[in-house]
This record gives sequence, structure tokens and C-alpha cells, in this order.
Amino acid sequence: MRQEEKVRVLIAEDDYLASKMIEEAVKSIGFVVVGEAMNGQEAVDMTASLRPDIVLMDINMPDMDGLEATRLIQERCPTPVVVLTAYQTRELVGLAASAGVGAYLVKPPDAAQVQRAVTMAMARFADMMELRRLNAELQEALGMVKKLSGLLPICANCKKIRDEEGNWQVLEKYIEDHSEAEFSHGICPDCGMQLYPQYFKNRKKKEGGGQ
Repeated sequence: MRQEEKVRVLIAEDDYLASKMIEEAVKSIGFVVVGEAMNGQEAVDMTASLRPDIVLMDINMPDMDGLEATRLIQERCPTPVVVLTAYQTRELVGLAASAGVGAYLVKPPDAAQVQRAVTMAMARFADMMELRRLNAELQEALGMVKKLSGLLPICANCKKIRDEEGNWQVLEKYIEDHSEAEFSHGICPDCGMQLYPQYFKNRKKKEGGGQ
């Protein structure tokens, strides 16, 4: 998100007066309120449709609580979430973190607290998404390795490999198809002596100073 763009906020709070106090704090620091949800299910649906930059989520709401709503949001449309609570306990912190919450606010929050919590949640969310990306790349790499594991039928004479469909492929082709490896061809010294004995003998003499 570019710096000149204002942070777009979705407020999920079932208490009208509390919602308006939070909205006032949000607007006082230059953020934009794009929607207000009255329960957890509305918060999930509005996050998916409005795509806010941050969700300020009350925990105790009817139909679906804030933690369950946060879990669904992180599954369906990952978005930074700050939870709003009347009090903060160690148990709550653990449950909120496992649901995908990035920061906490004790109600009623002031403008400075909102700004600090939003900044923290967005930073943690960015770290989480980067971790997911790296994990996906690791799983893909492990998948490539797994493709080349196990017993591979190979011809004892021409060294072709039989693939999963029963077709025989040149070794290089099979490895290129099942990994990210690429081949460049050359000649090893042993084969060079067999194929071009005079060239390699002369080369050894030059390297040895003509002896």
C-alpha cells in the first residue's frame, strides 16, 4: 500500500456507542472507515466484499464471536485484524494469536492506541504472509525432491529411465521434467581418452611441459 493512500478500516462492534467512539478515534488519525459490522458473520462477509486494510474486531458479538470471525477471515480473505476487548488475559492473548490476530486494544481506545495497534497488526500480517510464501516455496521444493525419490527403473545399457506411464526417456530429459535442473554437456577426461586419445595425450604433454 502506498504511503499517500489512507488506511481503510472495517469496524466490527455490536455496541452502537462503542462503535461510534472507535470510529471517532479512527477518523481523527486520518484513517477511513469503509464499513461497520454488527456481528462476526457480517465482519467476515464485509471483509470479503470491501477488502479493508485492517479490521478492528470486537471479541464478544452475537451469532459469531470475534475470534471465530478472525479465523474465517484468515482462511478466506487474509487481512490484518486488531481485536477489541474490555480486558486482556494471557489465555485470551494465546487464543487470539492462534486465530490470526495481530494486535489488541482495550476498550475504549484513544487515537494513539489505535494507530499503534494498527501499525503493529499490519507489520505482523506482512511477516505472516511472507512466512506463508516461503513455506509454500519450501513445500513445492520438497514436492520436487519427492518426485525423484524411490526406485527408478533404468536401462543397464542405454541408461534410459522408465517414467510413471511406462515410457522410456533419456536420463537428462527425465530429470529436467521432474526437477528444476538443466544440463550442459561436456566430456569427462576418461571418456576423452577413449574418444580422442591423441588430443588428450598432447594436452597432457603440454600441461607437463613437454615431458
